[in-house]
Amino acid sequence: MSLKTSLKFSLIYTIVIILQALSIPLASLPQDVFHLKIASKIRTDERSLLSVSTDFGNLTTSIPDAVLYPSSPHDISRLIRFSYTSSNPFSIAPRGNGHSLNGQAFAPDGVVIDMKSLGYGHSNRINVSIVNRYADVGGEQLWIDVLHETLKYGLTPRSWTDYLHLTVGGTLSVGGISGQTSRYGPLISNVHELDVITGKGEMLTCSKDQNSDLFLAVLGGMGQFGIITRARIILSPAPQKVHWIRLVYTDVVTFTQDLERLISKENSEGSPLRLFNYVEGSFLGDRGLLGSWRSPEFFTDRDYDRMSQLVTEDGLGGVYYIEGAVYYTDKTAVQVNQKLELLLGALSYVPDFAFIHNVSYVEFLDRVHDGELKLRELGEWEVPHPWLNLFVPKSRILDFDTGIIKAFLSNTSAAGIIIIYPMNRNKWDDRMSTMIPDEEIFYTFEVLYSASKENLQALIDENEKILKFCNLAGIKYKQYLPHYATTKGWMKHFGKKWNNFLAMKAKYDPRLILSPGSRIFSSY
Repeated sequence: MSLKTSLKFSLIYTIVIILQALSIPLASLPQDVFHLKIASKIRTDERSLLSVSTDFGNLTTSIPDAVLYPSSPHDISRLIRFSYTSSNPFSIAPRGNGHSLNGQAFAPDGVVIDMKSLGYGHSNRINVSIVNRYADVGGEQLWIDVLHETLKYGLTPRSWTDYLHLTVGGTLSVGGISGQTSRYGPLISNVHELDVITGKGEMLTCSKDQNSDLFLAVLGGMGQFGIITRARIILSPAPQKVHWIRLVYTDVVTFTQDLERLISKENSEGSPLRLFNYVEGSFLGDRGLLGSWRSPEFFTDRDYDRMSQLVTEDGLGGVYYIEGAVYYTDKTAVQVNQKLELLLGALSYVPDFAFIHNVSYVEFLDRVHDGELKLRELGEWEVPHPWLNLFVPKSRILDFDTGIIKAFLSNTSAAGIIIIYPMNRNKWDDRMSTMIPDEEIFYTFEVLYSASKENLQALIDENEKILKFCNLAGIKYKQYLPHYATTKGWMKHFGKKWNNFLAMKAKYDPRLILSPGSRIFSSY
């Protein structure tokens, strides 16, 4: 590292510390912004402001000074360029479908950009190349719409997020994981190219071959270096149907061994163990055997009764289950069914506790939305969501199970689900901003609870206990969808990547304008 670069890092860090120590925010919105050509698209009415003042987490609120409803990426560029060149720059944050958890899309005393406005009245924001097998997709587009459009051409993205009603740009800004990650990598590993608007207002196209530092920084970069307005997504031939499978286990050792066998890099192409296109796992505590909002109708009442009886008879705190999906078409059905029979015979789940549903490809991928609709009917969707998402090294997963899952999560009666499944490090590009553990196999651990006023604080405290246990036990976890209140916390999170993170911030958003809600470079 050159002396000049080192001094730049020191200067940025000094600014960060001063901002946090004195709690000095960026300036409030200057009135000159209403003289811009985009002034008619900037709203300050109460309804507009309140519509972006909270998020899916429902844990905090922040009201901006204004909301921009852009009709093109140029509108976004003009706004950012104005702030960047102003003597009093103001904060700017893109907001997709509002599914962040801790105010990451907030812009205190600044402007929130309603990204979905980019798609209004435009029918060309998803363009599929059949020959080259990719889709050029607007950053504001929902994954469910990408799915439906690409299926028209017999194609589909390879990797997904569990919930498809998220924007492309927002998901790529954090990573994008699901059961397909072990096979195809996270969503950020399935992108050829991006169009990005930087914190200077520059409109740049980037890829691994062009402006590669920006491309790698933006993917998983939490909106700190630029706003994604287009992504070129890798596609593959689409299946028609899915064998959707859940296999129940009563002990964590067998459960994790089978999970790791299913994602092993050693599995040959034709091996039955390689059959699953999607692999996840979950824990159902004894008091939580009430169903899952993610797929409320998979298990029947009788299924839950049988699992509860299994727990009672064996004196368990709950059961684990592997969730798998096998894609197929009418032409491949016979061969797939033969391999599936071999696969089930090779796994060590509890006998007679294999559950299989046959559904369409779309039904499987959009399974979480069914649960959302039911919760909306009950008025239980727009509630606090004190979620915790961790990546845990494989070597400590049994300690994690003993110290966290069995110690207190098995006794919770909160509505929600606990997800736990492994991924392979080689499916990730470590040059990107998302942080993962150093081990070749690591687990994602997700506590996805819906809270009430009565149990919200208890669930927040429970999350703190989980983090405290990990720290005391020396478990070198990484947060997915990270949330830290101080720069020190962020420095520890990014570790050896921190200096590069600072360098990219200095290059592409030197006035600290973009996405202050993560509180990496400011506090409010």
